[in-house]
Amino acid sequence: MLSFYRILSIIVLLTAGANRISAQFAPAAGLHGSTALWKDSSIFIAWATGCTLQRGYMDIAQPDSGFASVGNVAAAIGAAGTNGVVSLGDGGSATLTFAQPIYNGPGFDFAVFENGFATGETGMAFLEFAFVEVSSDGINFVRFPAISHIQDTAQLAMVGIDCSLVHNLAGKYVNGYGTPFDLEELKDKPGLDVNHITHVRVIDVVGSIHPNFATYDSEGHKVNDPYPTPFPSGGFDLDAVGVINAVNVSAISDFEFRISNFETQVFPNPAASTDVELHVFENFNGSVTLSDLNGEVLQTVPLQTTNCKLQTAHLQRGIYFITVTNHSQTITRKLIVQ
Repeated sequence: MLSFYRILSIIVLLTAGANRISAQFAPAAGLHGSTALWKDSSIFIAWATGCTLQRGYMDIAQPDSGFASVGNVAAAIGAAGTNGVVSLGDGGSATLTFAQPIYNGPGFDFAVFENGFATGETGMAFLEFAFVEVSSDGINFVRFPAISHIQDTAQLAMVGIDCSLVHNLAGKYVNGYGTPFDLEELKDKPGLDVNHITHVRVIDVVGSIHPNFATYDSEGHKVNDPYPTPFPSGGFDLDAVGVINAVNVSAISDFEFRISNFETQVFPNPAASTDVELHVFENFNGSVTLSDLNGEVLQTVPLQTTNCKLQTAHLQRGIYFITVTNHSQTITRKLIVQ
């Protein structure tokens, strides 16, 4: 009987794949509770405008393999899904800069995009991870406290990973969906101004569990992801970094905004258990839409006079977006529901 239970244990381990049995973080895109942000969501108000690159080896254990080479710095600049990807290689890094600094606003402040892909099994995907660090001076960088609950005793190869086992690791979500980060987590870190972040650094997680090459999360666990990937496209494939809160870019507290010759006012904002009214200061012929963080349109209201009301009293607490369209002109602003 003892040998039977040993065999059964091995079968259970293999069936569970290379992941721990219990998950505790946000699940895959499309599942309830996911924090994945779609690349075309109106939550993104800006994208990285500059990038410096430090390539890593295709296989860190074999330096003669050479460096990863797919893509270039231009691939990491601009909106997700527009310029391809740049492969960092084992332990490689990319440092992104922005037209305006990122600041610690309500909710998530920016997101990192990679090109992982689903494996066909619910909630599972081929993922490659990266640590994320930020700086307010370009010199001193602070890392988000990454956590990996993926087992670290058997090396992952080209297999599916349950993303709900990781937190604060870029690459958590598949292609087209960004992994969000909240600067509130770093607000007490010395030498960092979370309201003036000028640089975001993305550092490939090597993924090897060999002690000579392993990289570790904030809890001291080896971060296990597919290794080796001895290809020109090896390592983390950076697509883009999208900005949600940027200094000098109109944010949640803005009640009024002007575009060309039409001006509007949204109130109350923040809203709490009440509907929101939108006022246009001139006669208007267009539409107003209300959408959530994932870009799903919740409500569309025609606007052909000077006022309209959006039904928001029933919404859950969170961040939403009001988009006003007037012929070829469109502007989007955030709305908080408390």
